[in-house]
Amino acid sequence: MHKTSATLVPALLLALLGVSVSAQEVAVSNAPSSARPEPRPEKSAVKQAELAQQLRAIYSQPQDQWPAPNVDADVKWQEIGLLPEVTHPKDNPYNESKEALGKALFFDPRLSGTGQMACASCHDPDLAWGDGRTTSFGHSRKMLARNAPSTRFAAYQDSFFWDGRAGTLEEQAVAVLLNPNEMHADPDHVRKVVASITPYQKMFGEAFGDEEVTIERVGQAIACFERTAVHSRSRFDLFMKGRTNVMSDSAIRGMDLFRRDARCMNCHHGPLFSDGQFHDVGLSYYGRKFEDLGRYEITGEVEDVGRFRTPTLRDVTATGPLMHNGLFELAGVLNMYNAGMPTLKRKEFQAADKLFPTKSPHLKPLGLNRQDLQDLAAFLGTLEEPKLRVRPPELPGLHPAP
Repeated sequence: MHKTSATLVPALLLALLGVSVSAQEVAVSNAPSSARPEPRPEKSAVKQAELAQQLRAIYSQPQDQWPAPNVDADVKWQEIGLLPEVTHPKDNPYNESKEALGKALFFDPRLSGTGQMACASCHDPDLAWGDGRTTSFGHSRKMLARNAPSTRFAAYQDSFFWDGRAGTLEEQAVAVLLNPNEMHADPDHVRKVVASITPYQKMFGEAFGDEEVTIERVGQAIACFERTAVHSRSRFDLFMKGRTNVMSDSAIRGMDLFRRDARCMNCHHGPLFSDGQFHDVGLSYYGRKFEDLGRYEITGEVEDVGRFRTPTLRDVTATGPLMHNGLFELAGVLNMYNAGMPTLKRKEFQAADKLFPTKSPHLKPLGLNRQDLQDLAAFLGTLEEPKLRVRPPELPGLHPAP
């Protein structure tokens, strides 16, 4: 049970008693981050079923009647819920021809320096728009340093790559094309290859009003297509639309844990289940194999050492392996968060090291039991989209897709 900012009575108990609790009365935990609580007692099957029934009734109410989430006082959180409609930027407005062009370019390996890699090589729609690998293969089969995140929900992001080095989806697409370790192209190569293919000339004219091919327009078309690859058909979305029996008892308990006792909403909140911010969760491997300084490599700010962008949890059960280095499966990640995530200890020679990373203060040992972790995993499973096959298009100037 948790304190709220206004009372010692838990929000869930108030809800069970029929007292309305505004979601703005945010619960704040004062437990020291170094405490290692024992796992709390497990419940009998009867008690588990009773709790699920109570929680289903609570979460079937309007969201402003839900119990307050357990987040820290400095967190500007948003309630979890349905995704809004996708909006396209004013400097890259949507049209059907641009989407079709972007889809072709997304699947076309001829854009790469070798002619063998496409965007879809690392962002395969059959693999939830990831690639299922620990880290992706880049140019000349070079093993890249970071896991390929799903592009399915990129339309809602404000920054891109694990370190946030791109500010728009258009910039992200171009950056991958030009990265010597990824698609290993250059603007002139992309322009010449695409402009030499007659059907592409027509497609550019229909998309942009004239047939001029530039690397910027290639990025705009790819980004336009990526913004259309959004779906909201998960069990969680159906639940939020009123089908309150679509989630299992375990998932309902997990949803309450996610919002409260597991403290997940400190970073994974809002319809995207991500705050879009950068946090150090103790996985920088500082001074060891797999070291990655994260956002610091972009900003040069000491406080950014080891920080990475919070990924969306939508499709988390379909986009493993997880974390920026792709070294973990979901069960292991939940166990680590339950323990408060790894805490790096300074060695003697690091006593004056100004770059030594500092783990996020939002991470605290939780004391969840085996049942709790199973319920959390069940809830996260409701965020997975049903399989929707996206057939590769017929590429201009090549043989038709099978």
